[in-house]
Amino acid sequence: MKIATVISRILLGFIYLVFGLDYFFQFIPYQPNHTGKVAAFKSALLGVGYFYPMLKSIQIVGGISLLINRYAAFFAVVLFPVSLNVFLYHTILVPSGWLMGVLLIVPNLFLGYAYRRYYRGMFVRIPELHG
Repeated sequence: MKIATVISRILLGFIYLVFGLDYFFQFIPYQPNHTGKVAAFKSALLGVGYFYPMLKSIQIVGGISLLINRYAAFFAVVLFPVSLNVFLYHTILVPSGWLMGVLLIVPNLFLGYAYRRYYRGMFVRIPELHG
């Protein structure tokens, strides 16, 4: 379990760090030829101005966190909605990229399971307020 957790953490961290940095430095060549819903979706996210820089910054910080194993359980939760969106995007809108979605959602789900003891406090039905 420990080895699988380390592999999942490093894989997820590496992918998020690389693709987060690529947004700012464009070192991965792309052939964007999206049309229809995919083009509209990407255009809308880019069009609002703040969304992609915020998302990619979170990916970079989360990727580094996972790679150096600091606050990894926290960033596994923070990055889960991103992993889920990438998975849905690449299975519904661009099915040819399904592997990227799987490479994010599977290790993220596994880390959620591996770090489950750290999440117990998040699943309290009625929290007690102290103070």
